Amino acid sequence: MSWRPPRGVLAELVASAREDCRRRRRARPGASAEAARLPSHAARFHKALLGGATFPLICEVKRSSPSAGAIASGADAPARARAYVRGGARCVSVLTEARRFGGSLEDLAQVRAAVEVPLLRKDFVVDPYMVEEAALAGADAVLLIAGAVEPSLLLELAASARALGLDVLLEVVSEEEVEAAAALEATLVGVNARDLETLEVDTQRFARLAPALRVPGRTLVAESGVVTRGDLATLARAGATAALVGEALMRAEDPEAAVRSLTEALCPPA
Repeated sequence: MSWRPPRGVLAELVASAREDCRRRRRARPGASAEAARLPSHAARFHKALLGGATFPLICEVKRSSPSAGAIASGADAPARARAYVRGGARCVSVLTEARRFGGSLEDLAQVRAAVEVPLLRKDFVVDPYMVEEAALAGADAVLLIAGAVEPSLLLELAASARALGLDVLLEVVSEEEVEAAAALEATLVGVNARDLETLEVDTQRFARLAPALRVPGRTLVAESGVVTRGDLATLARAGATAALVGEALMRAEDPEAAVRSLTEALCPPA
């Protein structure tokens, strides 16, 4: 599996993630042992995206981003998650990266206490310790970015997640990264319209990569760029069987209504 070190903004985010992870490990060295004692999460995140009467949405709590700057800097994470769930969100994604996204593990823990739907820890996961943190904070799944870490570490991170009963949402942005999905035997793959190295958005990326990623039993998640019902319908026609929506919902005056509008926009994929 070919790979090169990340560049641009992604490289900065990965470096920060490593530094912050080392700091948290020093502050809580027993987290690995704590995580090992947790009951299995039974991979319920992926299951929540299958079937149902509405299109499956993963709705994201995100206060800011490198591309947009401040989005909703004062947002209450649990309140926002509850609104998403009332609107029909199947799952909730919580940004836990602090420096550029304004998130925290405490946000994840608070959202876990507020809602019962499965949760995704969205971060730049570069160490198995971060997977263990996710489980301890109540996540049911972790995001792994194919371009962020070398293939051997990507496999190790996925194995750590599965050992704890967490699902893995593998994110790809290029034809070369399609190999990562095969190597991990990934059943949940996200295609990000935004290239995190350059922050540029390619609205055709999902349609371009989907044919190579489509295998039996795999759910394809469209990430970024979903604002309207039309956006969602276009991605569904291209093969998306779920979507992750963040910025548009964080900017919405009525997030519950915004989620409901999207989930009811089209029938779920067969």
